[in-house]
Amino acid sequence: MSVSSMKPVDSRIGLHSSLPAKSVTSAERIRLALAKKIVTGELLPGMPLDETQIAADFAVSRTPVREALKQLASSGLIEQRAHRKSVVTQPDAEMLEGIFEVMAYLEALCAGLSATNMNSTERAEMQLLHARMRELVYAGDGESYVLANETFHTLIYDGSHNAYLAEVARTTRQRLQPFRRAQFGTLGRLSASHAEHSAIVEAILRGDRAGADAAMRGHIGLVEQSYYRYAGGVSQAS
Repeated sequence: MSVSSMKPVDSRIGLHSSLPAKSVTSAERIRLALAKKIVTGELLPGMPLDETQIAADFAVSRTPVREALKQLASSGLIEQRAHRKSVVTQPDAEMLEGIFEVMAYLEALCAGLSATNMNSTERAEMQLLHARMRELVYAGDGESYVLANETFHTLIYDGSHNAYLAEVARTTRQRLQPFRRAQFGTLGRLSASHAEHSAIVEAILRGDRAGADAAMRGHIGLVEQSYYRYAGGVSQAS
């Protein structure tokens, strides 16, 4: 199955004007395309992934393909086997639930610490991005919103001023990224996400550590629910 038709998605965006996207590596472009196809069911469990064919689809060498497959394996989306083709795996529901649970704790801790540790520049940057994301919701620009969403959460990781916590949160987010992105396939999720972000932003700005913690924990819980609704809808449609 060809994957070249999948539009590449960047992982970070700027904060001003048209929010220009940062260029991504070939490996990242391939990883995002394959991850979306796996999460949406276009690539089914047990399906082999041919490195040579994928390289041809993306007009790249096999080196970035191998790196992309390695990253997908770390997310549990594929299984890499020695001297054999990688295959798509069925995400383990219990494991996925556990990762979402840890992600909720980590992000809640980041948000709580941001409420007490963010400096004025970081708070202004967060407010600016949040306002821009409202415009993206009104415009129905889902792709740009997804990019902005990743930046929003990264600002909160960094705002904790705990480098180790931010690193662990990024690593966990990377593992959940395909599933978190899938949430935006559900109807009305953009506006709901932004409303949830508003509660987080407001709590951080007023220095309410407990409120920011609770708002972020609730947000990640709803992200998880949205993913399962989306995955269930895709499964029924197929």
